[in-house]
Amino acid sequence: MKINGNEYTIDSMIFDVDGTIWDSTGVVKDAWNRALIEMGFGDVVLTADRLKGLFGHPMSEIMNDIIPAASDEEKKAFDELCDQYEKSYLTTTPGDAYEDITETIRQISQQIPVIIVSNCQSGYIELVMNSLGLNDYITDYICPGDSGLLKAENIKMMVTKHNLNTPVYIGDTHMDEEACIKAGVPFVYATYGFGTASNPIATIDRPKDLLNLL
Repeated sequence: MKINGNEYTIDSMIFDVDGTIWDSTGVVKDAWNRALIEMGFGDVVLTADRLKGLFGHPMSEIMNDIIPAASDEEKKAFDELCDQYEKSYLTTTPGDAYEDITETIRQISQQIPVIIVSNCQSGYIELVMNSLGLNDYITDYICPGDSGLLKAENIKMMVTKHNLNTPVYIGDTHMDEEACIKAGVPFVYATYGFGTASNPIATIDRPKDLLNLL
């Protein structure tokens, strides 16, 4: 493929999770609504569509959006309860995987490294990999829950750690695109996901379209 008129041979692909690999918002909204009730915030009711607009933001920003008047201690407790119920629910009822995503990642992994970088809590990426049978195809993964860093810094960490020369990042929101700009990594926009993008180097309408970029 060409970027700014120059040939760019992709040597690795870095994936976002929510809105790119799968959609878990239907399950997560049930888990988080349970947490809201138990925390005494039952007047707040989350929908899958609202979560689609929140996913990708740092967890601290999500907590501030959902329960803005809560104390820091309440937000921390709510965050932990959401994480607990989310993982429990998703273990028995996984998110909806996008069409052919596992097979597409398998084929990509036979040619170049596949890495996952997402703004999620610790253990979430592993849950996704286990649920979709991706473990054998993923070279590495990282999230703020593991590193304490946000997406741009985690992308740069993976680029340095694995000596990537010409990676691309596949995501579905303007936040992903902004993180890529900060990290200096070209952004491929998944149009089937949750958000929008302004100037990606390529777009895909389904995961299998990534194979055309190799």
